[in-house]
Amino acid sequence: MEHDPFAQIRSQTAAVIPAYQDEKHIGDIVRRVRQRLDHVLVIDDGSNDQTAQRAREAGAEVIVHDQNRGKGDAIKTGLGHWLDREVTWVSLLDSDGQHLPEEIDRFIAAAASATQPSFFIGNRMSDVAAMPFIRRVVNCYMSRRISRLCGQKIPDTQCGFRMLDRQLIPELLGGGDRYDYETEVLIIASRKGYRIESVPITTVYSDQVSKIRPVRDALCFFKLMRRYRKL
Repeated sequence: MEHDPFAQIRSQTAAVIPAYQDEKHIGDIVRRVRQRLDHVLVIDDGSNDQTAQRAREAGAEVIVHDQNRGKGDAIKTGLGHWLDREVTWVSLLDSDGQHLPEEIDRFIAAAASATQPSFFIGNRMSDVAAMPFIRRVVNCYMSRRISRLCGQKIPDTQCGFRMLDRQLIPELLGGGDRYDYETEVLIIASRKGYRIESVPITTVYSDQVSKIRPVRDALCFFKLMRRYRKL
């Protein structure tokens, strides 16, 4: 049997995959995550397609929201599920194919070498050729502003591929309920003394239509920034 130097961390890591209307990709994503992790949880955020069924068929545990509550709320449901269970790390990744489950190994390696409390986030900015130009510009702008609030440089604050220490979960169960939540998490972790460490990942854009609503989510972002500048 091939020796896995990170077997202990791998056995103590659980995945949370927020999903909405992702029946096309979720089964494949779950199967590939399960090749690396024993514990895989999908939060079906009020889908009216076969997302939950496809996830279960692929071997995931599934929690279904009775209505669409937003990505932030789906993540919080997933984090809360693992709070009192025998895991040390939680891996977060998207359900639409933009994150390669095989690269969970990169986060596990980073966790194995961490020497201080750390929150790991994917970094796509060394592979920007595959990133649409407008997303690249917006990402750079938002990452600069969020980095200043966090007091540390985070090259790709908009990446949803992450890994966090279970001990941080109680601090992350409040806050926003949509895409602004992923920004707020970074600010909270920073202010709790966690180092935000970037893990290089591959930039992938699938055929899925983005679920971000530019005007609404931009307003949420600026409200969030204003609120934390005052704290």
